[in-house]
Amino acid sequence: MGVELRYGLRRALHSLRAPPTWQQRSCVASSHRTSRPSKAFSTSTSHRQEPFTAAPEINLSAENNIPILKRIRVVPASPSYFSGKPAFTDDLLALQALLRKYQTLPVVETGHAPRIAWRTFESYKSFLGSEPIKASKYQRLVAILHRLNHIHPSLMPQEVKDAMERYKREINPFANVAKPKPVDEWGRAMGLGRRKTSTARAWLVEGEGEVLVNGGSLAQYFGRLHDRESAVWALKATQRLDKYNVFALVRGGGVTGQAEALTLAVAKALLIHEPGLKPALRRAGCITRDPRKVERKKPGHLKARKMPTWVKR
Repeated sequence: MGVELRYGLRRALHSLRAPPTWQQRSCVASSHRTSRPSKAFSTSTSHRQEPFTAAPEINLSAENNIPILKRIRVVPASPSYFSGKPAFTDDLLALQALLRKYQTLPVVETGHAPRIAWRTFESYKSFLGSEPIKASKYQRLVAILHRLNHIHPSLMPQEVKDAMERYKREINPFANVAKPKPVDEWGRAMGLGRRKTSTARAWLVEGEGEVLVNGGSLAQYFGRLHDRESAVWALKATQRLDKYNVFALVRGGGVTGQAEALTLAVAKALLIHEPGLKPALRRAGCITRDPRKVERKKPGHLKARKMPTWVKR
């Protein structure tokens, strides 16, 4: 009897220390609900005074209550409205459509089309606004414009002219003609040439082919054969060696730089006497200046690879 009493006492003490079961918790909660009324806010529709709506209902008037308006949708004016570059895509599609329409028309020979200055890339970007575009994309437009510009002027359609007018610059730089330099009273024409830090001035006058550089002969001033040929390359390329005398002043830079500066100076002076030689001089590379300022040296040396290098044309 004493053992059973002790066992029953231990179970009673253990039940007092143990947490209540879910049946006991539910009974306590129900007793609390029945004992006092609840003051908690309820979101159920049964306790609302009036129905809740996120926005007022659309009241279609009698004139707007048309059956067809309930089953149609708004169509964008541009087919590329949902693309990332709608304005550029519309321009590209319009030019491509013109090219397909008039690609069978006769064209002029290469180099005989009217010279037109198209908009620059930055100008076209500002024309589009905030739409992002790459330079390579704009080059596609320019290529199509060049092709349309080669249509024969007598057969050029008006809509092609209107389309090209949209991409022209406001000021055509090709209309600016440089003022020709005159030949002085002694029959001399002066040309100025530069190469890196070298400067050359050459006076060209009709004669027997004598060349003086800084008061000395060509062979005395330039020891290398390559430099001597570079100095008079403009006359040699146009077969004018025995028709003009050259008097030159050179300074600055090295010997090779002075010889190539003299090439440009003699070519400019020759163009004053004979402007028709410009295509031949351009093909010979005599009127294109080399824009390099510093020699390209080996890594580790002073001013090594600090300036970009261009190939002389």
